[in-house]
Parts: sequence; C-alpha cells; structure tokens
Amino acid sequence: MNIDKDVLYSFGGEDKSYKKGETIYSEDDHALYYFQIVEGKVKLNSYDEDGKEFIHNILGKNQSFGDSLLFIDKYYPMNAMCLSPTEVIRLPKNNFLEMLEKHPKYSVEMNACLSQRLYFKSIMMQSISSQNPMTRLKGLLDYLRSYYDSDCEQCFHIELTRQQMANLVGLRVETVIRALKKMEKENKIKIEDRKILY
Repeated sequence: MNIDKDVLYSFGGEDKSYKKGETIYSEDDHALYYFQIVEGKVKLNSYDEDGKEFIHNILGKNQSFGDSLLFIDKYYPMNAMCLSPTEVIRLPKNNFLEMLEKHPKYSVEMNACLSQRLYFKSIMMQSISSQNPMTRLKGLLDYLRSYYDSDCEQCFHIELTRQQMANLVGLRVETVIRALKKMEKENKIKIEDRKILY
C-alpha cells in the first residue's frame, strides 16, 4: 500500500529513521501504527523455539506494514527489522482509521493490498507444504515475478540473498544453493555473477 505522503502528514504522520539492524517493532508489541517505507528495506520475521529465523516478507520503498493489525485489537505476531538504513512515515492507529473514513479510496486500496498479502500467504503455504525444495523455490520465484510487468523469460532479477530465500521458504541455505544449481541445469533460472534471473 502506498498512500500519498502529504495525506499521511495531514493526519499526523511523522518521519522516523532507523539504522540497519534496528527493530521497528517486536513480536508481542501492541499494534499502534501504520508504517510506510520512504527509503530502505524491512524484513518481517519471527523465530522458532530453536532460534531459527523464518522471514514472512521483505518490503521496500513505498510499501507499508503493520496495517492489517490496526483493524483488530491484537499484538504483532512477528518482528519488523531494518535490512538497511530505513526511513518510514509512521501514522498512529486512530489517525489512520480516521484517514480511511475521510478518504474511502484508500480503504478500497487497503482491501486490494490485504488481498494481495493473503494471496501471497496462500501461494507460499502451498509451496512450503511440498517436500521438494525446487517446488518451494519456484513458488517464491513465481510470486516475486508476479509484480514484474514483462513476459521476458529469465530476465527478472531476484534481489534476495540465498539465506533470505531459505528463510522465506523454510529450508536450509545449503539446500537452497543445491536446488538453485539444479534449477539452473534444468534451464529454469539463470545465474550470472551470483545474480539469479528468473
């Protein structure tokens, strides 16, 4: 979701800056703000009881997070951490809800955004349920490429590290590396200078 900055500021939005590695919010914090990224990258993650990280999503410029929980009285089920120096506009929950009332078009856009996230979760759940690492990775790559407007084969650059891909699909990084090599041999992807093209 990308809301016009002037509209956010007019409803009390404020600029916040974070350093690489800094936490914006933690699991079990109360959901109090709408966040929109101006610059930088944010990962939404959680850890299992053994300390293994699971990445729910990686977001960049003009994307929002924390918004779905503003409609219910719940706590964050994950952390929001900066992958790079990041600037966000933060809008308090009550101001956000007032903005949606006064600007119904943003409500419609919010529904589309939430639907897109549910779609991603459904695709990833199907992929992750597979025991085949290549099926899991293909589900992730298909989803990422769905935002790319070209029909060009093997020209979409995947801007994730192997570790991030592993954490997104619930695999070990070594398994991801082997699966990617196999996908390259089967001509499903290209790897040029360690960059993955799908």
